[in-house]
Amino acid sequence: MAKLYRVILPVSDIEAAARFYGAVLGMAGTRVSPGRHYFDCEGTILACYDPAADGDRQPAMPNPDHIYLAVDDLEETYRKCRSINAAFLPGNMDGGAPAGAIAERPWGERSFYLKDPFGNPLCFVDRTTVFTG
Repeated sequence: MAKLYRVILPVSDIEAAARFYGAVLGMAGTRVSPGRHYFDCEGTILACYDPAADGDRQPAMPNPDHIYLAVDDLEETYRKCRSINAAFLPGNMDGGAPAGAIAERPWGERSFYLKDPFGNPLCFVDRTTVFTG
């Protein structure tokens, strides 16, 4: 059996990514290289990766599909995401789409969708409603 242990989030500014995700996730995370900042999400690492800061040539391209994060307080996370993401909209970063409304999905999950300041699509789900099939 395999264990998912790391998910990469491409970012164009590692310092801004560490601030954004640190505020949204409520943890400082750990800088592991000039272009990588890791957040331990209950055993799976959410890895912000800025290729330029690590000296790599490829550009930071946003993930094409959503990353789903289960949270204990969906309303508080929604509030934080709206206010934090709004603070990141000025400047030179793409993305930063406002958080969509909290909704109950047909399969029973309560969640909301947004893009981080780097264009990565995210979904935050109320932990008590997570559907795994």
